[in-house]
Amino acid sequence: MPSICVFCGSSPGNRPVYLDAARRLGDALAQRGHTVVYGGASCGLMAAVADAALDAGGMVEGVIPTVIQELELSHSRLSRLHRVDTMHQRKALMAELSDGFIALPGGMGTLDELCEILTWAQLDIHRKPIGLLDVGGYWRHFTAFLDHAVGEGFLRAVDRDRLLVEEDVDRLLTRMIVTQ
Repeated sequence: MPSICVFCGSSPGNRPVYLDAARRLGDALAQRGHTVVYGGASCGLMAAVADAALDAGGMVEGVIPTVIQELELSHSRLSRLHRVDTMHQRKALMAELSDGFIALPGGMGTLDELCEILTWAQLDIHRKPIGLLDVGGYWRHFTAFLDHAVGEGFLRAVDRDRLLVEEDVDRLLTRMIVTQ
């Protein structure tokens, strides 16, 4: 079964809906037989996705850079933990290990990962599905910005349409499988 990379916050956020969605996603991925690939941390939404997948009997691979591991933030129960030197290596290895990508709410790191993987798709570096789980409208302004960029001629509509946006975990996973 495919491996799905999950980009998400190392913080739980301020609303319980974020942790709930992370747990639902981790559980759903494991139930469908997907390996979860993520940033390897033991905190925030990252830990919630990993713990839910592991608790459901799934496989979880983490990719953690030395600087984060030295802060003792690596998850201790993972199926496999890859250690890398830099954040750039982390993103490259997560992409290499994955057959698709999903972003949950998060901060700058999540946005960086999502934008880079979208750019790689735009450049035909990969043709893997990219999903955005819009929990509680978290990503509404981001998707509005992408629509604005299309309207202003800075982003092609075909590249905007690569990003599959759903509020429901199961609908998103179904759409991602159909597009593979």
